[in-house]
Amino acid sequence: MLDHDNTLDLTFQALADASRRAMLVRLAQGPASVSALAQPLAMSLQAVMQHLSVLESAGLVRTEKAGRVRTCRIEPQALSLAERWINQRRHEWEGHLDRLGEYLASLPPEGDLHDDSK
Repeated sequence: MLDHDNTLDLTFQALADASRRAMLVRLAQGPASVSALAQPLAMSLQAVMQHLSVLESAGLVRTEKAGRVRTCRIEPQALSLAERWINQRRHEWEGHLDRLGEYLASLPPEGDLHDDSK
């Protein structure tokens, strides 16, 4: 469980940054070079490399170097742990809300609590 917790922490840490999410969105379309990923971002190539390092550490991205070009690919299955965690929480929250709705529906209408006309 601790390994899953660490992996989940790294995944959410990686996803917490808008620039890294933008890189993942681009990589979802297909592999791209680091320079292609850097082009739409307002940051240095070194900053892009640091962001890619975070994504690689989380297992969300894999890079390969061929000559002078480093190509990045998304690892879509890496998101499955986070997706399962979110879906489990959603299921729990929906259950709590369903029970709250049932409880609220079982309460008498507000006017019936203190009916002084009797």
